Amino acid sequence: MQRLVIGLVLILALVVTACAPVPAAPSAPAPAEPAQAAPAVDRTTILIDGSSTVAPLTSAVAEEFRNVSPDTRVPVGISGTGGGFKKFCNGETDISNASRPIKESEFTQCAENGIEYIELPVAYDGMAVIVNPTNDWVECLTVEELKRVWEPEAEGVIMSWSQVREGFPDRPLDLYGAGVDSGTYDYFTQAIVGKEGASRGDFLPSEDDNILVQGVAGDENALGFFGLAYYEENADKLKLVAVDAGNGCVYPTEETVNNGTYQPLSRPIFIYVNAASLEAKPIIETFIEFYLENVDDLAREVGYVPLTQEIYDLALARLQSRVTGSIYAGGGSQVGVSLSDLLSAEK
Repeated sequence: MQRLVIGLVLILALVVTACAPVPAAPSAPAPAEPAQAAPAVDRTTILIDGSSTVAPLTSAVAEEFRNVSPDTRVPVGISGTGGGFKKFCNGETDISNASRPIKESEFTQCAENGIEYIELPVAYDGMAVIVNPTNDWVECLTVEELKRVWEPEAEGVIMSWSQVREGFPDRPLDLYGAGVDSGTYDYFTQAIVGKEGASRGDFLPSEDDNILVQGVAGDENALGFFGLAYYEENADKLKLVAVDAGNGCVYPTEETVNNGTYQPLSRPIFIYVNAASLEAKPIIETFIEFYLENVDDLAREVGYVPLTQEIYDLALARLQSRVTGSIYAGGGSQVGVSLSDLLSAEK
């Protein structure tokens, strides 16, 4: 009996051992995931956005540049000067088109995001005051009349052409102008009203000058303002109004814009270049050099006034020496300031 019990115990032990789970072999450590590679920089695309006023000029340069560098893409967006600077100071674009100098709030935003920029003037623009071609009562407006129409106090008050000048017809006054993100709006309000951004709000605004062209062309009671190039391109649909700043009525032309007699609506226009983009994408420097060397002829073709060769040489030196920052103390729209004097002061 004792032997039988011992045998049964042994058999039971063998069964339990056989049924016990086999310990798992120690697993090898999981291979480490490869480090995430930094996104590659597209060195064949130059990203540009900003002013609708400057866009036709930059687009014309970009089109010509394709003959030099056919593999380079240069898309030109239109967000308005202010909208363009928002993207530029966030590092989203390489170049920003601007129809006024950068504002203090904008270069503060750029500084906070580590964006250094090179400011380059590229042409002069005469801001055009426009009416519908069927308008047969106005040929010239004084700066005071324009102020009376556009100042904040005019909202809901100056609503008829007869209120602009005695003798004008009692017809509705429909206003069209650059949107508040536009450098054209900033400059116009500074030059006409006396304070940047100060205007009535009851007008049809747009950062896209083509929309303003369509509006004025389709409205017999319209009065609007936008860059001269858009008038030149659509002269058959629009009527240009002369401006009297106190020395007689003057139309914007290459001569009157260049010699300063079309006042106060003559202004320089600019491109701003991200300094870091110049190093990351060498093609950008090639593009900007091409821009400054060819812009005088192209400016005339699209309705702008070229700068003097002296100013283009100073701008090119600014690019090649990587001179960052703005030549305009305080930033923003400034009326009657000499580009040549400001740039020469850096020499």
